Amino acid sequence: MKFISWNVNGLRACVQKGFLDVFREMDADFFCIQETKLQEGQISLDLPEGYESYWNYARKKGYSGTAVFTRHKPLSVVQGIGIEEYDMEGRVLTLEYDNFYLVTCYTPNSQSELARLSYRMEWEQAFLLFLDGLKEKKSVVLCGDLNVAHQEIDLKNPKTNRKNAGFTDEEREKFSVLLSHGYLDTFRYFYPQMEQVYSWWSYRFKAREKNAGWRIDYFVVSEDLKDKIRDAKIHTEIFGSDHCPVELLAEF
Repeated sequence: MKFISWNVNGLRACVQKGFLDVFREMDADFFCIQETKLQEGQISLDLPEGYESYWNYARKKGYSGTAVFTRHKPLSVVQGIGIEEYDMEGRVLTLEYDNFYLVTCYTPNSQSELARLSYRMEWEQAFLLFLDGLKEKKSVVLCGDLNVAHQEIDLKNPKTNRKNAGFTDEEREKFSVLLSHGYLDTFRYFYPQMEQVYSWWSYRFKAREKNAGWRIDYFVVSEDLKDKIRDAKIHTEIFGSDHCPVELLAEF
């Protein structure tokens, strides 16, 4: 099975930049997107035959939002994590299958001057409890923009970003805690020492041209799936957003 995850930074804008061409070319079983930035009825997608769409919209217009396009009809679909304060932003969408849960997530950004760091820390705790609750029942495949570069190898300029959103000690520690609960960062599982491969670049300072990026988009799986995953990829060659798609290949 092929899983794709992509923060499209506004689906309507991304469609104008070739989203549907990328979608067809990737031919994925599951195509998860974050930061859709739209409401129900604001877009009509000409997806290939056989795909079903599932959405979680933010209450605030033009903000956040997640979706999954898949050829495999889920047993159930859950929007959010069951806490109103967090769920109003449309950040989490979970599809249940016979042997696993697929969770796509757009983690809150701590923002400039870390204005939302305390909110982020509380959200991380609640989200981990939600994931662990799923993992007690079935395997878990988590993907999305998790808004953290876990290790220094995961961004171009670690020293100058130590106190910036996405690379604070607090955020990195929360990701370490997630892994300690029995989850794998699939890209690092396959490529523990690979450098200078990123999934997000600022639109400023010609960052993508210089490859001054961050790896903040992930596929994380519960450890019981370790023997069923085959590869993890980061498609740095694909444009259309300030993020690029990431991929997981698995045999479920």
